[in-house]
Amino acid sequence: MNQYLAVTSNGLENLLARELEQLGIENVNPVQAGVKFKATNEQIYRVCLWSRYASRFVKVLAEFTCQDDMDLYLSASAVNWVNHFHSSKKFIVDFNGTNQEIRNSQYGAMKVKDAVVDCFNKRSLPRPNISKESPDIRVHVRLHKDKAILGLDMVGSGLHQRGYRTEAGRAPLRETLASAIVARSGWTQGDNMLDPMCGSGTLLIEAAMLAANMAPSVKRKSWCFESHEDFEPELWAEIKSEASVQGRRGVKKTDSRFWGFDNDPRVLQTAKDNARRAGVDSLITFELGDASKLTKPEGFGEGVVICNPPYGERLGTEPGLIALYTEFGNQLKIEFGGSKASIFSSSDDLLSCLRMRADKQFKLNNGALPCHQKNYSISGRSAEQLAEKRTDQVVAPDFTNRLKKNLAKIAKWAKREELDCYRIYDADLPEYNVAIDVYQDHLVIQEYAAPKDIPEEKTKRRLTDIIRASINVTGIETNNVVIKVREKKKGSSQYNKLAAKSDRMEVNEYGVKLIVNLHDYLDTGLFLDHKITRRKLGQMAAGKDFLNLFAYTGSASVHAAVGGAKSTTTVDMSNTYLEWAKENMQLNKQVGNQHQFIQADCLQWLENANSDYDLIFIDPPTFSNSKRMAQSFDVQRDHVMLMENLKRLLRTDGTIVFSNNKRLFKMDHDALAEIGLEAKNISDKTLPLDFSRNKHIHNCWLITHQN
Repeated sequence: MNQYLAVTSNGLENLLARELEQLGIENVNPVQAGVKFKATNEQIYRVCLWSRYASRFVKVLAEFTCQDDMDLYLSASAVNWVNHFHSSKKFIVDFNGTNQEIRNSQYGAMKVKDAVVDCFNKRSLPRPNISKESPDIRVHVRLHKDKAILGLDMVGSGLHQRGYRTEAGRAPLRETLASAIVARSGWTQGDNMLDPMCGSGTLLIEAAMLAANMAPSVKRKSWCFESHEDFEPELWAEIKSEASVQGRRGVKKTDSRFWGFDNDPRVLQTAKDNARRAGVDSLITFELGDASKLTKPEGFGEGVVICNPPYGERLGTEPGLIALYTEFGNQLKIEFGGSKASIFSSSDDLLSCLRMRADKQFKLNNGALPCHQKNYSISGRSAEQLAEKRTDQVVAPDFTNRLKKNLAKIAKWAKREELDCYRIYDADLPEYNVAIDVYQDHLVIQEYAAPKDIPEEKTKRRLTDIIRASINVTGIETNNVVIKVREKKKGSSQYNKLAAKSDRMEVNEYGVKLIVNLHDYLDTGLFLDHKITRRKLGQMAAGKDFLNLFAYTGSASVHAAVGGAKSTTTVDMSNTYLEWAKENMQLNKQVGNQHQFIQADCLQWLENANSDYDLIFIDPPTFSNSKRMAQSFDVQRDHVMLMENLKRLLRTDGTIVFSNNKRLFKMDHDALAEIGLEAKNISDKTLPLDFSRNKHIHNCWLITHQN
């Protein structure tokens, strides 16, 4: 007998140990990410062929203390490699782990390779060649701290590569993990199974192979142990032949039936091809279908619904997923009462959208991603009962009621005011710390950064509830809901690009058309709290020369131009936003040399500008220390200096409209008077209804020459 290590994923050690015992192995010893045991050649051939949960089997040749590279080389040199493989065989060293002295796995692999080659050289035998692409022999080394295991890989490519899957869907499960999910799902041989989001069919195929008592690796073409010196080809041929016959018979004998649905025809065809290659296509019915409209197929009975639904890597994918999980949970209750369900997901928050209580749950990883598998007993309900239950159990009732109240009031006002975009919620309730804006038939939910003392899981759960409630209250399509996380930023960092999805749309604001982009940037291109200020600028601009500083996307310039301005000058440091401003102007047919666009640091430009203007709008950042600016800017500290520069450009009867969003901003009236200016606070007159709760969203001033 030889000593072996069966390698598996963390969390599957006990499952693998039980499987090995069922395959006739005695005295198994689970260790981290593996199981140790002893076996004969017959036994190891059999478990290699039949194990569903092991990723590989290693014949252990040495276990030793390894503190440095000399320990590693000497211990590897102590193995008589000539007894294990012929010099004609190509080999490679797979080295896993590091310690304080061996900090590079490639270096560790090189030292073991040297020891192997030196073993052959010392016996005057030809040196075996290295091959990364197609090695006959794989030397396996596992190093953890000062403990090392050295051995020969029995398998080659991982055992998850069964041989039936040549291509997969977007996020395929490894076959070994899929088998573990099936084993823990509550499904037993003889039960029926359905996967409503089957992708490339891995869960169903693994379950069908188990139902048919088919060896999972019976389709594999090559094994590393076939190149070992102690390989017994006749014994191996007998074990393989026995497994092949058993699998073919099992497919005909099993009473279990399987159904797979997916909404992607291409992926569904891949699943069919995989099942055919696996030899279980006669047991599985694949059909095009939507999980949110899932119905029980004829003959399913009270089987098991199992699936690995999408769980998204980006927050922006979450609205659609929340709707998917919610509707999927509803269909399970309507269609599959009395059945069981087992759902595997990385998001506990999304699993909560199923609105079912789990009987059992398991934690395991999908690669590096921590995941949950939850098993449910499905209590059947009619659609009417579910509708009543949803009415009784409103998600986040306080938030939902506030949102309904706001929407009823603000939507009516916005329609009257000819506004396509407006805010319907702005952190009204402290525990639901988001801003929610409507842009025509889209919804933008901006999550403010949570305080550090609130656990991340609680924050995620609240955001999930907010999204679900917002969709329910507004009736907006889930694909039209955009999620953003807003943190307190300084200076121009608030304009940093987020992504490249580029979902642009035209909106109407008091008869002016403007372009917004809901995805690419943290802000959309339109500050909604300034809508009344922009309308006022349009009313004031007729026949005037208008200057817009820190102009962003130029929406104030457009209002001024549409209002009849004689000329407009739009200044911003960002060329991207100036191009956006030009597009906004063109959209409103405001073109010509009377409209100028200047890319510049506004503060530097002011120092050298010498034109005269009748109307100036300036909405500077609260603070800025941009690398592209020569100095920092603080609106409280520097507003008088700013006005002094603006006074030089302001005609005798001209007006400066000065706005900023510093919460406790104080105008220095005395300093203004010294430079011959006076200021009138019009903040309350520029606050629209949808921002009426937040009196400090911005402050706005009319500044003129003293009489």
